[in-house]
Amino acid sequence: MAEIRSLHDAVADLIHDGDTVAMEGFTHLIPFAAAHEIIRQGITDLTLARMTPDVIYDQLIGAGLVKKLVFSWGGNPGVGSLHRFRDAVENGWPRPLELDEHSHAGMANRYVAGASKLPFAVLRGYRGSDIPSRTDTVSTVTCPFTGEKLAAVAALNPDVTVIHAQQADRAGNVQMWGLTGVQKEAALAASRVLVTVEEIVDELEPRPGGVVLPTWVLDAVAPVPGGAHPSYATGYTVRDNAFYQAWDPIARDRDAFTQWIETQVRGAQAPVADAEGANA
Repeated sequence: MAEIRSLHDAVADLIHDGDTVAMEGFTHLIPFAAAHEIIRQGITDLTLARMTPDVIYDQLIGAGLVKKLVFSWGGNPGVGSLHRFRDAVENGWPRPLELDEHSHAGMANRYVAGASKLPFAVLRGYRGSDIPSRTDTVSTVTCPFTGEKLAAVAALNPDVTVIHAQQADRAGNVQMWGLTGVQKEAALAASRVLVTVEEIVDELEPRPGGVVLPTWVLDAVAPVPGGAHPSYATGYTVRDNAFYQAWDPIARDRDAFTQWIETQVRGAQAPVADAEGANA
């Protein structure tokens, strides 16, 4: 059952050194505030999983907290490369980064297998790709009914999944809407789940296309208004396009990046909200 907690306390209790952590969200609802709290607390030696690593993982990698990345695409959407990611891969700064690369379909199916409590998933994919030769999480299986040879991907079961959503009720049930990716599957696949939300409401109102995560599959809900910035939360905030553009020159330079992390993240206070979801 989910407990409504502060972001600081939820991160401290649920995320530990050496964990595999999935921080999902597609285009919007990206849990930046939670990532910044991980940086402030110095939780390290992490294996990070994400279908589309973007600026959120560039920051965690550049902060030196990540030993391995499980992913399917990486970039600063609409701008270009992730320079802290590239520096870690190409030069080992601030530490070497191990990669486990997949296709989008492969990553999605890994989460589905994990959520279904199955050891692997099958799909038609990876043909003609060298990815299977670079990872031990892709193999092949022969269909017992047709004899067709299919790709098999190992289940992905994070220690912790962290997502952002629009609303939670006081019992800890969470609802998100708009563009949704694999947040539901990533949550159901994980051992522990933390959700940051824009606000706490008395009752969740059904919404077309909305996804509801019941309280019994979650561990903690933290009210963090604006917790997806610079991404956005449909119905609450808008995407900060200027930030994504400004990130490119910051991330290109090690000193500029280090100064930004020290002043804007490590030197900042964790966001605090009351049970109503308003800043305290």
